[in-house]
Amino acid sequence: MRTREAGEVFGPRMALFADVLSVGLATSLACLPLITAPAALSTACAVLRGAGQDRPVTAGRYFALLRQRLRAGDLVAGAVALAGLLLFAADLALAAAGLPGATVFAVTAAAIAACAAAVGLRACARPESLTDWRAAIREAARDAVADVGGSGLVLLAVATAALCAWMLLPLAFLAPGPLALALTAVDVRRSAAALR
Repeated sequence: MRTREAGEVFGPRMALFADVLSVGLATSLACLPLITAPAALSTACAVLRGAGQDRPVTAGRYFALLRQRLRAGDLVAGAVALAGLLLFAADLALAAAGLPGATVFAVTAAAIAACAAAVGLRACARPESLTDWRAAIREAARDAVADVGGSGLVLLAVATAALCAWMLLPLAFLAPGPLALALTAVDVRRSAAALR
């Protein structure tokens, strides 16, 4: 990490924080069609991963990379994610309707949704997600099983982002940036541990 230069008000960590927020805002805009959410989050993770390789972390680089990669596979991944989210919402609605065994059903549905979310989000952080979603999901599932602590961190990051958005609605537009940073950090942490 470089030191603060003469006349520089904030250090490099503050600059990275500002870059993360700008990428988060760009990701929020790209997620608005909902079906593009996995591609948008995956692109944010790729841009933030570039910070460790001295590549610029800017909204302009984010949109340039997103334009290059939007393809049918990304839209299919978005459709699957959206269908999973709608299925989970329907399951919770059924459990709330007072069916017999609703509590057990709701807990089971929540556990399955948490596992699916951890694998899906870890897949977004994988470099393979830029070109091959199946390979990214496969590797993310392996990582989720082998690194349960990392999966817990992913779910904690999602809970934190949701809580921030719930407490102050405008933060919902900035939350994807820190969430992508957390996902990238968990993936880099796992990759570094695998090299040892």
